[in-house]
Amino acid sequence: MKGATCNNGRILRLSLNNLSLRGTISPFLSNCTYLQSLDLSSNALTGSIPPDIHSLVNLAVLNLSSNQLQGQIPPQLIMCAYLNVIDLHDNLLTGPIPQQLGLLHLSCLNATSFLGNKDLYGYPLPPIKTRGLSILAIVGIGFGSGLASLVFSFTRVCIWLKVTEHKKVLDEGKISQLMPGGWQQ
Repeated sequence: MKGATCNNGRILRLSLNNLSLRGTISPFLSNCTYLQSLDLSSNALTGSIPPDIHSLVNLAVLNLSSNQLQGQIPPQLIMCAYLNVIDLHDNLLTGPIPQQLGLLHLSCLNATSFLGNKDLYGYPLPPIKTRGLSILAIVGIGFGSGLASLVFSFTRVCIWLKVTEHKKVLDEGKISQLMPGGWQQ
């Protein structure tokens, strides 16, 4: 079969990239338990990433980039203990990147593996840029990202509050100097 590398009747690698494939990823793919590399990139695949993909316990490379996949990344991918390359960029994936992926020894876990998705967020993507986050929101984000992130976020909030307070005091000082008679509190 073109695109498949087999050994003793078992599929080890399946490379079906750039073939204009349409439809969903079959959950029966999980029956290929000896599969080490799955590349379905640059097609027109839709639907979600099947959670049964965790049955691919020998999977080392997963490339589903440049499709139209939707939904969340299944946290069950953690069961693919040998997974060291994952590429899901340019899809329509949403929700958080499962923190469990950080437990895998991914040699290629960087932002480029996840960029170009609809509403995907979390490490290793850059933080969402918003204005006017409340302290509660920043602390909430910190709790979701772990203790180190919480300490970092809290420190940033404290510095921001201190700078804002200092600026306010300086501004009040400038205003009081402009008052007739140098009025001071």
